Amino acid sequence: MKFAMTPKTHWAIFTDNNSKKEQFIKNLMKGKFPDALSSLSNKEGALFSKITLEALVNEEERHDIKIITKNTSQRLSTMSSGEQKKVLLRYLLQLQPDFLILDNPFDNLDVESQQDLKKSLQKVGNSTSIIQLLSRKSDLLPFCTNHLILEKSELKEVELVKENSEEEYNHFTPFNGQIPLPYTPTDFHDPILIQCKGVSVEYPGKKVLHNINWTIKAGEFWQLKGRNGSGKSTLLSMITGDNHKGYNQELYLFGKRKGSGESVWDIKKNIGYYSPTMTENFSGLHTAFNMVISGLNDSIGLYLRATENQKALAKKWLLLLAMWHLRDINFAELTTGQQRMIMTARAMIKHPPLLILDEPTAGLDDESATLFISLVNKIANETSTAVVFVSHRIEPGLQPQYSYELSPGPNGSVGKIL
Repeated sequence: MKFAMTPKTHWAIFTDNNSKKEQFIKNLMKGKFPDALSSLSNKEGALFSKITLEALVNEEERHDIKIITKNTSQRLSTMSSGEQKKVLLRYLLQLQPDFLILDNPFDNLDVESQQDLKKSLQKVGNSTSIIQLLSRKSDLLPFCTNHLILEKSELKEVELVKENSEEEYNHFTPFNGQIPLPYTPTDFHDPILIQCKGVSVEYPGKKVLHNINWTIKAGEFWQLKGRNGSGKSTLLSMITGDNHKGYNQELYLFGKRKGSGESVWDIKKNIGYYSPTMTENFSGLHTAFNMVISGLNDSIGLYLRATENQKALAKKWLLLLAMWHLRDINFAELTTGQQRMIMTARAMIKHPPLLILDEPTAGLDDESATLFISLVNKIANETSTAVVFVSHRIEPGLQPQYSYELSPGPNGSVGKIL
């Protein structure tokens, strides 16, 4: 005689950048459940999150052991985001939890990896209750039919709101005024900023890039795309001059061939750069105002007395972002979305020839991401700065002129202009 399996209950909890998500997750893992999740009382849970991955990577590296990658040849730290999440899910399910908390599970995953993970989670949902915490409506797992929203620390019921259409994004104009001009124009005026001619990169046992040909010119707006592990980070490190594999290759950075006597400063002074990893563990006690000014000194935080001209320019940026009223707030106390806007202003305050934004919308809610994308489009349209936007996610409203895509191959990833 067969017994029917009792259907599992699944929840989708929408968060924004004001949600007290970390404390909420801690409470769930300690067995402190709000009324809406009271059916999970006395149940054991597991956490599928970036925090869990980072803790496992640190544990494996510190003790030189394999915890969740025993059946693979790779260490957890060397895997792509997609591979890491795959082995983490397998490891957590071996613990046989009663419920699984998914904290923005699709962040930093390419489209194919997202689809693979969704299929796996669909199967998991047959035997395990799932609580999906998500910032973006497009990430909603369809079987999570109980919809809630975490407003700061309070969990409330919510009606699912439809996603914005592309037309609505295109008519979204939140900024008043033009991008502020720098008070010292750049001294680099060549039309070609970056040129890769047949650039290849390999490490012992792994071929990463193969015969890359890519030219970035002044004022162009590029999106850099590619699957997890396709070599995007390696290519970026070549452009920023941080990768020693650029020597003895036809790699030209701001008019100079790599290894021709240029200093790291010669390269970096021409680049504005932002990645969320820059400030994830930032603990400096600097105000929002001083963080914007610090872009003029290429430091994260202000350690020198600012001039009146510097203060005036930073004020223009904060007024443009409608954040002047937050000027004296500690950077660490701003929401994630506000921090990203500040860091982009910091990267752009000198109008560098090249602006690189590496996964800048990861972890943002829909509203903050829409605002951020609008700012990037505005920078691309109103300045002569070339923009390279790196993202796995297809961002509605993003308006790049060109896309450069890396596709893995037997000799390393090859690139093509889309």
